[in-house]
Amino acid sequence: MWPDKDETVELLDHARRGDAAAVEGLMERHRDSLHHMIECRLNAGVARRVDASDVVQEALLAASKRLASYLQNPAMPFHAWLRQIARDRLADVYRRQLADKRDVAREQPLAEGRSSFDAAAQLRDDELTPAAMLLRKELAARFEQVVDQLDETSREIVLMRHAEQLTNSQAAEVLGLSEPAASMRYLRALRQLKALLGDSAAQWLE
Repeated sequence: MWPDKDETVELLDHARRGDAAAVEGLMERHRDSLHHMIECRLNAGVARRVDASDVVQEALLAASKRLASYLQNPAMPFHAWLRQIARDRLADVYRRQLADKRDVAREQPLAEGRSSFDAAAQLRDDELTPAAMLLRKELAARFEQVVDQLDETSREIVLMRHAEQLTNSQAAEVLGLSEPAASMRYLRALRQLKALLGDSAAQWLE
């Protein structure tokens, strides 16, 4: 999902020299990965009113305005910086929805979960029987509910690894951790998930 790092570095160098096309290229080549990130975190009730593409567009516009400042002091990788801006925009969306006095978290059954959760249990498999497909969907719905019971630290790395399908090294870079530290955080989160899911459903995480 992530654009090539070397190409990003090259575009950043051109953007630093005032190349407007490079700035546009930087934003566009990260659009899809940001869209997937936002989709994975949208509550289904909010998703009926807010399109992930709109949140991404707001984030990219904000990033364009702040790019000059970032280029002067790039304290984190560019994609991590973009993700932070996108998460801030998503937080704004939830604040606006709550300001409307609508309980978006309870507006729709929990079984429907997030608007997009790229879980293995939701993928089609032509060799599965209808009963097995139903079980797979039920496990996916249960998984989504349990993820929301995790603490923020554990929930975030589970979303990165399972929903966004980031590698351990990518998650480590976003979180500002070493790869061993990110791996340990992920393992702790998996232990929490398995305890909440129970033995039968926990096999889905193997």
